[in-house]
Amino acid sequence: MKGAVDGGIDVPHSVTRFPGYDAESKQLNADVHRSHIFGQHVAAYMRKLLDEDEDAYKRQFSRFIKLGITADDVEDMYKKAQAAIRESPEHKPIEKDRSNVVKKRWNLAKMTLGERKEKIAKQKEEFLKTLESGKD
Repeated sequence: MKGAVDGGIDVPHSVTRFPGYDAESKQLNADVHRSHIFGQHVAAYMRKLLDEDEDAYKRQFSRFIKLGITADDVEDMYKKAQAAIRESPEHKPIEKDRSNVVKKRWNLAKMTLGERKEKIAKQKEEFLKTLESGKD
């Protein structure tokens, strides 16, 4: 929501919705809010997982590892992303090659009447063979 408000969209809100707001003192802690804006909570989580459970870290942040992003690089990554958004805030859809996409079918394709009759004839024939072989 913070990004939408900063982007100029009129969203009815109050500071109680932002991270860093303390309900008891009714104050917004700007440092906590800033750390969430720049992804420092993600970096802290990355460090925590790296220390505690390396397998979980590799599973959760595999894409970051593949791209060579460490916990120290997260804030810079967020700053670059925010700068790019400010520079050109319009959405640019990514063109994907959809020519070789194989669609999944969860049900069987419809068969024509002829195909159904053929299938039944084949099943009858196999059933009769099993009956004859059982008699011998």
